[in-house]
Amino acid sequence: MNKEFLFEMLRTGSVDGNEAELEKKIFDYMQDKADEVTVDEMGNVTAVVNPSSPFKVLLAGHADEIGLIVSAVGDDGSLMVRKIGGVNVGTYPGHKVRIYTDKGIIYGAVANSREISGNKDLDASGLRIDIGATDRAEAMKYVQLGDTVTFDTDVRELLNDRITGRALDDRVGAYIVMEAIAEAKKRGASVGCYGVTTTGEETTGNGAYFTASRVRPDIAVAVDVTYTSDNCGISIAESGDISLGKGPVLCNNPTVHKKLNACLRSCAEKLGMNLQTEAASGRTGTDGDTIHLTGIGVPFALVSIPLRYMHNPAEVGSLRDIQECIDLLAEFLTDCSQDMDLRPF
Repeated sequence: MNKEFLFEMLRTGSVDGNEAELEKKIFDYMQDKADEVTVDEMGNVTAVVNPSSPFKVLLAGHADEIGLIVSAVGDDGSLMVRKIGGVNVGTYPGHKVRIYTDKGIIYGAVANSREISGNKDLDASGLRIDIGATDRAEAMKYVQLGDTVTFDTDVRELLNDRITGRALDDRVGAYIVMEAIAEAKKRGASVGCYGVTTTGEETTGNGAYFTASRVRPDIAVAVDVTYTSDNCGISIAESGDISLGKGPVLCNNPTVHKKLNACLRSCAEKLGMNLQTEAASGRTGTDGDTIHLTGIGVPFALVSIPLRYMHNPAEVGSLRDIQECIDLLAEFLTDCSQDMDLRPF
């Protein structure tokens, strides 16, 4: 595992619509690890092994993160915002933030008070970001409407091979996808292996649509994160008993292809790896939903990394789970062949 590059990805801001800096780092990183590396108009980076193969397998992990967008500036110089993606507004008051501008990063503090912290109905429109400006004119010298905002946090290592940081959702998935492509090349995979770090997953899904429409994969695997039930997580009745550090998670739901799940389980058995299972009754809420409905339809599976405290400034994941997911997907790519028959009967 290249932990240094993973941590560099986690340190880089990439709020939905502003992913270019992170995608450029991924593009550069993959230059000597795949047969082709491309970037499209939306900023999706795709690394390819065996581009001439007629059978194409697409792995997708999204590079964007949730955050805020500057929507107005008050007369007092404070910034007003709207949310991008599934933001928990209550996590912002009292925190330091970064505003990503065309002049570089500007730092700010989100205003807080007893009234604000006690407001159970707090909306993004109620947030104010103090950048130190004395009035609107001064603030507008540094920021413009549409600039994006993230927490001013960093990645840290915890006990037991675990890490905490902002936006492990889904930087870890983007990292896994690219490392799995590189590893599949080393293992001599024969099918066309396409790994994409998509833009826009948290809002529109446009990155997955652009990529899948052009690659036209035969099968796909979305790589994302899922809630744990082991520490302030969801009830096991909602989707299953999921724990940190106990391996990648496969999803059973009406759209995930059962034969692809069976192939992934077979690969895990070869590797002596434990897998976890979650259940969902409808859409998966990932790029897989978009990829599935492109072209004439794409059979897909969802592989997820257990994640504590999703969509919070300090998410927690397991390096062991990340590495096992890389190994699982590399084995899957190596095991795939153009003779795969995915018909149920």
